[in-house]
Formats: sequence, C-alpha cells, structure tokens
Amino acid sequence: MDLTFDRQHIWHPYTSTLTPLTCYPVTHAEGVHLYLEQGDQLVDGMSSWWSAIHGYNHPLLNQAAHQQIDKMSHVMFGGITHQPAIDVCKKLLSLAPSNLQQVFLADSGSVAVEVSLKMALQYWHAKGESRSKFLTLRHGYHGDTFAAMSVTDPDNSMHSLYKGFLPEHIFADSPQGNFWQEWDESDIEDFRHKLTQHHQQIAAVILEPIVQGAGGMRIYHPEFLRQVRQLCDEFNLLLILDEIATGFGRTGKLFACEHADVQPDILCVGKALTGGYMTLSATLTTQKVADTVCGGEAGCFMHGPTFMGNPLACSVASASLDIIATEQWQTQVKQIETFFAEELVQFESYSEVKQVRYLGAIGVIETHNPVQMENIQALFVEMGVWIRPFGRLIYIMPPYISQPEHLNKLLTAIKSALNTPECFNQ
Repeated sequence: MDLTFDRQHIWHPYTSTLTPLTCYPVTHAEGVHLYLEQGDQLVDGMSSWWSAIHGYNHPLLNQAAHQQIDKMSHVMFGGITHQPAIDVCKKLLSLAPSNLQQVFLADSGSVAVEVSLKMALQYWHAKGESRSKFLTLRHGYHGDTFAAMSVTDPDNSMHSLYKGFLPEHIFADSPQGNFWQEWDESDIEDFRHKLTQHHQQIAAVILEPIVQGAGGMRIYHPEFLRQVRQLCDEFNLLLILDEIATGFGRTGKLFACEHADVQPDILCVGKALTGGYMTLSATLTTQKVADTVCGGEAGCFMHGPTFMGNPLACSVASASLDIIATEQWQTQVKQIETFFAEELVQFESYSEVKQVRYLGAIGVIETHNPVQMENIQALFVEMGVWIRPFGRLIYIMPPYISQPEHLNKLLTAIKSALNTPECFNQ
C-alpha cells in the first residue's frame, strides 16, 4: 500500500495533519482477526468501534450482500419501497421495546440522533408549544454532527471547543454509582432538580442507557434509568434512548434499557445493526409520537436522507438480525462477561490503574494518566492485538464470537502496556 500518500493526504479520525499517527495497513479480516499487509495477525478488541459483533467475513452476511447487489445496490426511498427495508423494519420491531411501532431509517448513528431530536421538536410544535431545550447528562456522547454534539457534554468531551457555537441545552450530573454497587438515591437528585426547574422548556430527555460510551465508558446503576423514566412520565416528557453503542446485546441484554425494564418514546440504533458491514441506523418511535408529528403544520416529518433505506445495507442488517434472533449472542456475551469478572480484577493492583469496570462484552480499564497513543498502539500491534484507547481509557469490546484465548491475548497486551511507562503521558 502507498502509506506515504496516506500519511500525506488522508485525514484519519481524531488525528493531526501536522503530526499524523502511524496507520496500520489491513488487507483482510476473518473471524476475530485483522490481517496486516506485512503478515501480522491481530486479535480485534474493538469490533470496529462496537459494530462487528459477529466477527468479520461472516458467511451469512456475505451471502446477503452478494444476493442483494445483483438486484440493486441503491434506490431512493421517497415514493419507493423494497423488500429489504420491509424485512429489516419487521425484524427491528419484533426485537425492540413493544411500544415502538414506527421506524425511520437513516445513514449513521449521529443522523439517528439528529432525527430523534427533530422528532421531539416537531412533536411539541405540532402540539402548539415551542420547546427548544433538551435535558441530558454530563459525560454523555451522542455523535459528531451539530445537533448530536449539542447534547454531548460541552465541558468534558472531545467537542468542548465548539462551545459557544452550538445550541445550549441542560446538563444534569451523571450518576456516580456503579452498575454493580448498591443504589444511592442522591444520584438522581440533580437530574430531578433540573427537570423540575426547566420542564416547561424541555422537548425531551436524551441519554445513553446504562453505559455512557465515548464520553467516559461509565457504567451506571439501572435504578437511575428507572427513575428517569418515572420523572419523564410525571412531567409528561419524551424519553429518547441512544442505544447506538449498547444495542443488540453488547451489555448482556438485547437493549440496555432492559436492565431497568423501561421503554423509551424514541429509540436510536446503529453501529451493530448491520453487523459492522455497512453504515445504517434507525430511529424508532411510538405511534403517538409519529401521528402527533404528522398531525402538525408540516403534515409530515421533515427529514429525508439521500441514502435512507439503502437496500444493500438493509439486506445485510436483516441477515444480522436473523443471527441475533437465534439468541446465541446471549451465551457468547455471558461468557465474555464472566471472563471479565474473573480477570479484570487483577488489574486493580497496577499503579497506573485508577479503576476497572465491565458489563456484558465491555471491559474498561481507567488509568491515572492519558495514553501516549503512538507508543501504546505500536506495542499492541507488536503483541498481536488491535486496541484503540483514548484519553485515560483502555477499553475493549470484542466481537461476540471471541474465545478465552483471544480475550487472554487482549488482556496480556494491556498488562504489558501498563508496565511500559512510555505508553503514558506522565
């Protein structure tokens, strides 16, 4: 590969053109492995940013893509429908919380969040009320587009430099209690206070259920989410749950909101929807929300992405949901969680480690110092794994098909990094 051209002209995510980081040339992927041009075989600990839950080069997903591309790879969704879209929406509604009855297909997770916020705004506009604020949590993350950034923590996230350009929303303190700890009633106090104080301005509450992802990999108590749902009901507010990172089994439940036994008014899904093959997302909502939106002045929902309902992506997503429907993921994710429960505790003895936490197929090691990305990435590749930390977080979310030997290799590499001072900015 022409890595010189790549380094000089291709701008990779969250990297600088002044001091570009090393990029490793992948030629193919199979199962849980990424294969580099020079012959290295890496155990993937990231599922390509949460998405490749079934592993790579899956025969059923490959078959779905091959069969569909011979028919049509894309057709506009305005005034046209097709079987792949019908199939994937049927399957989504059969798996999602039962109160959700309408599916709006979109391109990416960020767009699904944009759609959810627009739905909430149009909902209140149709009811004759002007509500322009959203209530969300600090340490949250909802995507990189502007509306999604506006409900992402303005002070403690990668988007803090946009503060002042974005709409200003209301942020409550994120819960401090861990998923596995006893519930502390004080965790909900700031949220309740903000809701009580501002509820007449608020169009909806939006948050990541149970696991706050890129904002800090925080895993909080289900009771917090239960009480959020109760407060939304009390104040007659919409609840948007962003399950883009947590949906489709990652936390040990099909959707993370099931840990709290609650249902949202609007649900965002993406990432693993196609098993990591293609970009596709969806925003699901209740019949009441959809009909209220469409009963307003506009007479419809005012959003329509060019690649909405892409048949190739829908076909692959439909095949991925068929794999999910076998429920084999439950055993797979439980095995990974059990492994984390037994093995991650040993990392607490390392001087560089501040805290470890886990849930389902998510393992997190929080360090005292930020990682030195170039050095730690090189060490991981040398040890035959692909892990992409950020800040003070070394985290893994492996494909569900990962076996103990793969997980052991990932944790062995992390141990080596923790013993290498050059892997951290002191």
